[in-house]
This record gives sequence, C-alpha cells and structure tokens, in this order.
Amino acid sequence: MAGNEVILLNRGCMGEPYVIENVCFVGSDESVDITIEQGRIADVRSSEKSVAKASKTWIIPGLWDCHTHFTQWSYTLGRLDLIDARSADEAMSLLREHLEERRESGTLDPDQYVVGMRFRHSLWADDAQPTLAAIDAVSGDQPVALSSADMHCGWVNSAAARKLGVHVGESGLVGELEWFDAYCKLDKGPGAADELMRLLRNAEQDAAGKGVVGVRDYEMAENIDTWIDRFKQGLDGLRIEAGVYPERLQQAIDDGWHTGDELPGSHGLGHVGAMKMISDGSLNTRSAYCSTPYSGITPETYGTLSYTPEQIESYMRLATEHGFDIACHAIGDEANTIVLDCAERTHAHGSIEHAQMLKERDIPRLAQLGLAASIQPQHAMDDRDVITRFWGNPAGIPYAFNSLHKSGTKLLMGSDAPVAPLDPWLAISAAVFGTESSDREPFQSEQCLDFETALASSTALGRTTLQAGDAADLVLLDCDPSELESPEAMRAMPDHVLATMLAGCWTYQSHVSRL
Repeated sequence: MAGNEVILLNRGCMGEPYVIENVCFVGSDESVDITIEQGRIADVRSSEKSVAKASKTWIIPGLWDCHTHFTQWSYTLGRLDLIDARSADEAMSLLREHLEERRESGTLDPDQYVVGMRFRHSLWADDAQPTLAAIDAVSGDQPVALSSADMHCGWVNSAAARKLGVHVGESGLVGELEWFDAYCKLDKGPGAADELMRLLRNAEQDAAGKGVVGVRDYEMAENIDTWIDRFKQGLDGLRIEAGVYPERLQQAIDDGWHTGDELPGSHGLGHVGAMKMISDGSLNTRSAYCSTPYSGITPETYGTLSYTPEQIESYMRLATEHGFDIACHAIGDEANTIVLDCAERTHAHGSIEHAQMLKERDIPRLAQLGLAASIQPQHAMDDRDVITRFWGNPAGIPYAFNSLHKSGTKLLMGSDAPVAPLDPWLAISAAVFGTESSDREPFQSEQCLDFETALASSTALGRTTLQAGDAADLVLLDCDPSELESPEAMRAMPDHVLATMLAGCWTYQSHVSRL
C-alpha cells in the first residue's frame, strides 16, 4: 500500500477546496484529480501527472447497505454468535461455553437476559432441531433468548419465556410477530444504553473500514427519535435513512414527517426513510407466503402473511397519501404478487425488500410500477441448500437478480444485517460470482450480475464514477475490483480499502501517503 501515490490532506473536514490527485475510476487506467469543496465534488479532471499502474489508486462512490437492522447488527459485535453451529447440540455447546465465560468474568446477571444471535436451524438435520429441554438443561434459571439468523423466530428457555410473557412448547421456539414483540424487550436493563452506544460506534467504524458511507435502517423501533438522539450524542459516521414501521406511521404523519426529511442535528447525514412493512415470513422458518406448499413439510404449509391484503393496501395508501415511500418485505411468490397488486392500486413508490421468489409474470411489474428491488445477494449463498430442501417445487424464480435487472428494475443491494454481515463486498461477490467458493459451482449462474451493475447498485448514485456536484462520499482502493476473477478475492476487498470519505470528512484511513 505504501507505493500508492494518491495525495490526501490529513486535516479532516475543511471549508477550503482541496484535491485528491492521481486516482482512477474502476475499469480505467486514466488518472483524474478530484477537487473537494464544502463536502461536495467540485471538479473532476484528467490528471497532468503520469503514474505507473502498479502504483495507481482507484476511487469509487461511497458504498451503501440498503437494508439493515443496525442496532441488531451492532449487537453481533458483542453478543453470542451461533452462525457456525451445525446442530442444536453445537449451539448448546457454544451457549454453555459463553455462560461459563460470563460467570468467570463476573458479568452474568441472573436478572438480565443472555442473548444469542444467528442460529440457522433450517440447515440442521431433523433430529438436531431446537428443544426446550436442551436449552433448559444448559441454562437453568438464567434467562436465555437466542434469535435465528433471519430474525423471524427465537429459541428461548423457560426462564426467559416467563420473563418475556410468551408460551413455548417442546421446541422452545417463538415465531414471527410474537418473537418480534418479545425481541424488543431484550435490550432493557442497567448499563444497556452505554453498552449499545459503544457497540454502535464500533459498528460505524467497522462499516467505514469497508467503504460504507450510508445505511437504510429498518430496526423495529422508533427510529426517527432514536437517530435524532444518536446524532445528538455524536454518532455521525454514516448517512442514515430511518425507516418507520406501520404501527408508528400515523404518529410520524401527525408529527409532520415525510420520507426524505432531514433529521434535526444530523448536519444533513440523517433523513426519514420509508415505511417498512413485513408482509410475510421467511424461507428459513418456512413462513414466507407461497402459492405452492413447502416441500418435505408435514402438515402441509404455504407460509403465512403478517398482514391481510386489505391491511397491506391500507397502510400503503396511508403512506403514499402522506409523503412516505414504502419498503415492503416480500419473500414468497404469493406475498410478492399481493404486495405488487397493492402497490399498483395505491400508486405506492419505493421498494420491494428481498423479492426472493417471483412468479415470472411478476418480474417485469416492479419496473412497470416504478418500484426498486432491494436485494441481498448473500442470502442466496446462505439459502441455496435451504431452497433445494423447502422450495423443491417453486411456482416462481428464486433470487431473480439478473431477470429483474434486464426488465429495467432498479436494484438496491444490501445485507439485511445481522442476517448477513454488513459488508457490501460480500453482496457484490455473491451477485457477480454466484458462489462463495471457487470450488463450488455458481448458484443460478444465469441470475448473476456483471460487476459494474453490482457495484452501481451498492452506491447511492447508481453508478460507479463521481461527477461534479456529487456529495463527497467516496472510497479509495489499492486495486481495481473490476479485474478480480474469484469470489475469494472480491470478498477480501475490505483489506484493500485505503480510505473512506463521508461528506468531505475522512471516516477511515489506512496506509496512504499524506500531505
């Protein structure tokens, strides 16, 4: 990295103009100089200096993650992570070890929940599934609540069930809306606010180190007031679009908010986002609403809707009539049809979140209705074996990324963190290569995207270059990612981020030469 000849000014945010010299846009060897003034790109012109290719630095627009649950992602940086557990027994071994470590360190409070994240029981064998007896045997009277990777169900012990006021059967599982409500109760207690702020700062720093400048936050909370308070406390390392859930929509309307309104005290970094609605469940919990039954499941199930079609349409109409975009979660093919029908009748604008399985006739409808597809390509890597198991006879196309792109649909890429890591390079890699490993064939290679489309879909600009007038949100790299030929190399791109700039301020700098 020391050989890169990009020139930066090591003075943070400044009012006077300054220049980043000798950088190349991806896919190009021509060097440009970029002038920054008052947090924006003032000028882009060809550089007068010649730099050897081996010493070049590349520049891209700042990266966005267009679907996160940012608080829950931040918690993964400090909570028990069960993503690698391959059975209930392995999950319980990790829990036992975690509890023992907490006891030895004196941080285990018998009145507070121990929370774990990201178990994936959909990939576990039938005889390796969660049970109440197993989690009770490990945890005893200590309240323990574990959230599934897709956050659509929880595995709790008897002590936590009593404390949360939920009923659990022999499986110990709590599903869908009941779990969403219960999960929101886990973050209360002495010192919780300070701990969360520390983790939020860590998460912002982690994101900046990957080239991220902004996220859409769909945390199940009062996001507008939450982010106003966070900006007030100096949490200002990312641009934030704060989503509003249906149950809070009327209050947001009464308070005078609209999508796009600036959050007070955010200095232009925070804005009100869309109305986030969850229309159905998920594939991993077999609750995504489909027109054909899940394979290998008895009794037969088609999944579930979280709201009736009439409720979905009513909320969309309310949002649209009062200046809110929609961001509607729809995973199963039938849920997507219902959501698109409601959007058509209400003239809603915004995005369909996930759009994981679409009937062929519905694929062109997003572009026709002016709706974006907010996709999470890493989910396809996580779900490819689950699809074979539970969507053996689908009525639609799962993860139809390229089909949507070819139909003219605007793609917005993200992670759904903590379901997948907040890392746009993972999403780009999954979208381009269709596999996490060069040793495994791509999943649905016909649905893979070209690199430029994937990168553009990971920026707020929808393109891979910067122009005069753009916000000075940018990333400097020590290699050209458009030339990478393997998923492993693309997934390692965070190691090649030299610096990240947000609104003209450096939020991350690695080994680069400076004036």
